[in-house]
Amino acid sequence: MSNIKSAEAAIEAVLFASGEPVSVKRLSEAVEVEEETVYKICKTLQDRLNEEESGVCLMEMNDCFQMCSKPEFADIIKKALEIKKNVPLSQAAMEVLAVIAYNQPVTKGFIEQVRGVDSSQTVNNLVEKGLVEEAGRLEVPGRPISYRTSLNFLRCFGLSGLDKLPPLPDENGQVLLEEVVAEKQSEKAVAAAQEEKTTADPT
Repeated sequence: MSNIKSAEAAIEAVLFASGEPVSVKRLSEAVEVEEETVYKICKTLQDRLNEEESGVCLMEMNDCFQMCSKPEFADIIKKALEIKKNVPLSQAAMEVLAVIAYNQPVTKGFIEQVRGVDSSQTVNNLVEKGLVEEAGRLEVPGRPISYRTSLNFLRCFGLSGLDKLPPLPDENGQVLLEEVVAEKQSEKAVAAAQEEKTTADPT
């Protein structure tokens, strides 16, 4: 690319057209700009979309970026596209998801040892929802499949990486991923309140 502005426009176009997470490396190869520069461009684009009254935002997930609609427009989007309301995860699913997120990669056997109940179907459901994915087979007798969280998991919980997961609150490892959602909603509420205050009192 001849200049940074052109590269930023190209990256924005690629992310918009993709609809899926795109790695910094892949963007770098596409626009022929160094990865470090591409990352800085993505962060600049992310800040710009957050500052503008835009309906989209740029999410960072590990070494990838994805353009998404802002959560506050979810109901309008569902209405316009006639999308059925998502069924919330059950308590069992949240427990399994927490075990996987904090211990990955893990097998179904490990999850069942932690929870003390059969979790096979719950894991399968999480795979179908795209929150969990296979991470290969362990080199042990029977070669069981191991599982890990997916990029979609990071997107759904608003995390840029697994290092952003909240710390385990106690030695028993009991954690509710709902805390992550609640924290994100709280941050958005504070931001909205600040914006409303600024609008009401421009001085």
